[in-house]
Amino acid sequence: MSTFPPELAGKLIDGKGIARSLTDRIGREVSSFIEQGNAVPGLAVVLVGNDPASEVYVKNKAIQTHRAGMRSFMHMLPQSTKQEELLELLAQLNANPQIHGILVQLPLPPQIDPVVVTNAIAPHKDVDGLGEVNAGRLSLGIDGLVPCTPLGCLMLLQSVHKDMTGKHAVVIGASSLVGKPMAQLLLKQNCTVSVAHIHTRDTRALAREADILVVATGKHGLVRGDWIKPGATVIDVGITRVPTPEGRTRLVGDVAFEEALPIAGHITPVPGGVGPMTIACLLHNTLQAARVTQGQSKGEAL
Repeated sequence: MSTFPPELAGKLIDGKGIARSLTDRIGREVSSFIEQGNAVPGLAVVLVGNDPASEVYVKNKAIQTHRAGMRSFMHMLPQSTKQEELLELLAQLNANPQIHGILVQLPLPPQIDPVVVTNAIAPHKDVDGLGEVNAGRLSLGIDGLVPCTPLGCLMLLQSVHKDMTGKHAVVIGASSLVGKPMAQLLLKQNCTVSVAHIHTRDTRALAREADILVVATGKHGLVRGDWIKPGATVIDVGITRVPTPEGRTRLVGDVAFEEALPIAGHITPVPGGVGPMTIACLLHNTLQAARVTQGQSKGEAL
């Protein structure tokens, strides 16, 4: 980040630093949780298939889980795994008291329905927050487990805005993984929220009205500099690997970063922005799930 002039570098939202601080705090809280006589929080991650990028991502999750003082349970299943076999494994993980959080890495092979699988995870162990129960809780404004990436985006926004009341937030992308839960989180912050999707007629005009712009489409470079309202806060969730003239590859986001940086008030880089927050929030959710389980064992309300 030091390669930018000071007036531009000061606009960057340091996702790596914020994620590191969050992970350190979670580690301290895990130690305190265990010292109080509670079980070591456990996270089970299930990967179906042998996608190299997913394998690296899953292994990184395991490393971060151990660093935070939690237990990691890895389940690597072949590409040919049947849906019934995966559901049987999830039933076992649901019943295992050593496991407080369960995450099934997406995408899944075509023979497996991700909706069925997600809803097979016990709601209090659904650390990805994608099941119907937790999605419904978020929609109703009830406490529950929130999807990790939108939660991380919210924390990044809170590092810039102590109060978002009345701000116009525009979310480009309406997926159940990011866009929809992000809109719900922003509504909870008292923002006026607009969601753009593939059928939105003039996304550029809508984006230019945004005080807060969150982009999650998977289309690199979609949002140009002239889409951004001067001084707006921009959260770029996208991450795509593209070739370079030197024959290598580099990671880029959904926002044309070099164009957006001089115009935005604050912006997340890619990489180093939202990505590190996703794993940090997974650890946050696992600890939260462990606390809920402890509360259940004492007869406390959820």
